[in-house]
Amino acid sequence: MFCCVVTLRPYRETCPDHLPDLPLAGNMGGMAGNSAAAGRSVTSRALALLGAFDERHRQLSLSDLASRAGLPLATAHRLVNELVDWGALARTGSTYVVGRRLWDVGLLAPVNTGLREVAAPYLHDLYGATLATVHLAVRDGKHVLYVERLSGHASVPVVSTVGSRLPLHATGVGKVLLAFAPEDVRRQVLADLPRVTRYTISEPGRLQKQLAKVRVDDFATTQEEMSLGACSAAVPIRVGDSVVASLGVVVPTLKRDQARLVSAMQVAARGIGRSLRST
Repeated sequence: MFCCVVTLRPYRETCPDHLPDLPLAGNMGGMAGNSAAAGRSVTSRALALLGAFDERHRQLSLSDLASRAGLPLATAHRLVNELVDWGALARTGSTYVVGRRLWDVGLLAPVNTGLREVAAPYLHDLYGATLATVHLAVRDGKHVLYVERLSGHASVPVVSTVGSRLPLHATGVGKVLLAFAPEDVRRQVLADLPRVTRYTISEPGRLQKQLAKVRVDDFATTQEEMSLGACSAAVPIRVGDSVVASLGVVVPTLKRDQARLVSAMQVAARGIGRSLRST
């Protein structure tokens, strides 16, 4: 007579801790694309979800997040929940927004802390003297990154916010940074000049002439090129011979006060530059 003994091992010994992501039933035709997603690290997938947000996509549904990040819905759902738990994302009904904790971490970036702290008193003085929207910005690749903004009830409505990235060629602070950027950066930007409003300069030759004038005059202007009803002027902030940032104002028109605004900004920019050199 014959006896067989079967040993049952606990579930966790026979099953892996993490099951591989599988394509959704309605998405079987895209297995080739999902196989690429499956080979990505958890960190790269989480960063792809955070990178799905931009100036025009501030609120996203789960399906939109998955699509923009190039991830299967099940993977996006799991990672989004973890990001919400940590505070990198926040739920707003059926959509998600960037969380407060991620914002707090971003404020610790050196480009924000050092420059913003040094520039703060000069920005407040400039706002008090002009009552215009005041911008402090740096170049981030082919975009202008807004590091600080001051505005009041009487200020012209603008599309920029602290942390937003806008086209270099369509903003005053951006044109200053582009004018003094390395030649290869200027070539890349000039190769693609999307029109934001009907007044945006989108012809490379015309913009090149304007940038050359900026380098001579040491300030830039725009006329409703980023948003209708808003004009801007901006000046460079230098540390030594290097342009490290740009200071700008946004007003309804530059016809009357351009010289006064530029002069006030240049005084503030020189003060910021001196303070940066001494830190």
